[in-house]
Amino acid sequence: MASRSVDIGGTVRERAARELRDRILTGALPAGARIDLDAITEEFATSRTPVREALLELSFEGLVRVAPRSGITVLGISPADVMDSFTILGVLTGQAAAWSAERATYAELAHLRELADAVASHSGEDAIADANWRFHQQIHRTSHSPRLLTQIKQAARVVPTNFLRVFPEHEQNALHEHDQLLEALTDRDPIRARDIAERHVLDAGRSLTDWLRRNDPGAPAAE
Repeated sequence: MASRSVDIGGTVRERAARELRDRILTGALPAGARIDLDAITEEFATSRTPVREALLELSFEGLVRVAPRSGITVLGISPADVMDSFTILGVLTGQAAAWSAERATYAELAHLRELADAVASHSGEDAIADANWRFHQQIHRTSHSPRLLTQIKQAARVVPTNFLRVFPEHEQNALHEHDQLLEALTDRDPIRARDIAERHVLDAGRSLTDWLRRNDPGAPAAE
């Protein structure tokens, strides 16, 4: 499965980590695969240092093993761990949406509508991934909870930034749920906002879990 990076900002190390993480999470780099540092450095048109730092970051996340003699090996992530991670992320994003319904200013809600429109305007294009990411980031910010933002940033690493390119069938449903979520936020309905945001994440998690399981027949079935 081909994968192209999504340029959503950050340092070279952050972009390299994000791209490699995407490939591992979607199975483009399966467990057991070896990563050639020189080849990755050439592909990203950068020096070895930021790529090496990106791989160390992924090793801390348990996605790769970096050994002095055996090199860099992909450890991957199991379908069960993916679903656990998306479940945790769903709870966090649900809380962010609930607080956003209570705390977002009218100006922030108007900005969210503009961001949602931007997502819809890129339907069918690669740029939808970037627009979708910005929309969800803004919802998290309008929760006005720095502590929650920190937790979401950590948990969200399990979501491939190229998710809508890998799973284009999710696109129209995602756009519909964006409208539902904006309606709940505008109505100042934290319970409905929480339910929609959490379901949005869990549906994505199930799709990624099923994808990984189909590409790994030896994986155990979901509970």
